[in-house]
Amino acid sequence: MTPTPRDTLHQEGTARLYRFRRPEGASPRDSVRGVSRPAEAGPPVLLVPSLINRWYILDLRPGASLVEALTRAGFDTYCLDWGEPEDEDRYLGWEDVLARLSRAARAVRRRSGAERLTLLGYCMGATVAGIQAALEPEGLAAFINLLGPFDFRHAGLLGAMADPRWFDAEAVAEAGNVSPLQMQSAFVLLRPTAQIGKWVSFAERAPDPEAREAFFSLEEWAADNIPFPAAAYRTYIRELYQQNLLVQGRHRVGGKRVDLSRIRCPVLTVVAERDAICPPQAAEALNEALGRPDAEVLRVSGGHVGAVVGAKASRTLYPAIISWLERHASGGGQAAWVD
Repeated sequence: MTPTPRDTLHQEGTARLYRFRRPEGASPRDSVRGVSRPAEAGPPVLLVPSLINRWYILDLRPGASLVEALTRAGFDTYCLDWGEPEDEDRYLGWEDVLARLSRAARAVRRRSGAERLTLLGYCMGATVAGIQAALEPEGLAAFINLLGPFDFRHAGLLGAMADPRWFDAEAVAEAGNVSPLQMQSAFVLLRPTAQIGKWVSFAERAPDPEAREAFFSLEEWAADNIPFPAAAYRTYIRELYQQNLLVQGRHRVGGKRVDLSRIRCPVLTVVAERDAICPPQAAEALNEALGRPDAEVLRVSGGHVGAVVGAKASRTLYPAIISWLERHASGGGQAAWVD
């Protein structure tokens, strides 16, 4: 069970839009590691997780939950759960994915009454959210890129494995939705000895009940993956990983060119120093594409997952995000664009 109570506001296919309630016992001006905000201050926050991992990595357990931190700090917080694609969803294309996010954003603005919202995307969800931000910039108060790649020249070993000289995304997608086993095999290759090291490390910490809870909750999430809709996968691999069209301004969605420089709201890019899935340069490229000196970069320790739910996240990442939102996305959704 995730720690933060939630309500389902909308369902579209297998996807659901959640709105989170304030955690039990939280006061209207609760604090998170020294950061305090009035209840539901500023524009609403829409979380956009990866398409191939369960959303609840953002609400994993008490004390290791970005959702919990945001709601305790007074933010009206929502999340788009992409859901688990069925066999017929093999035809769900990249444009369909973006359209679904656009409708979720409109639903959040309608429900909250705010003219603008903050998009906070994690992993591949940050890439999708960044594309959405460029296509519809007028509805944004702020955008946070949490470990999401934009320049796939710097995609590291994953980029090397997807090289078109030896990887045929068309052939993979032709068989239908790409299974979790197929995708997880690539991540295992990034660190072949990680499984052994993980259990050796756990053996040293096993007597600590809190360490056991942290370990097994993360293990449960890591084993709970979902398929990638075949049509969307085909576009994602071919146009982003293999052709790197996004950062070049040549990627198109629904006939529209995705120009990242159209994002005029405040932007924060978060990078993790040991991130093998989204190396720092791949994420920082968003800020370079914006062509603005005011876009900020936050560097945190850890890897792609540990940076978000590890022991240091509640002491460093969550307060830093909340503090940044306090400075850049306050004013009830009326934050000004950067000219």
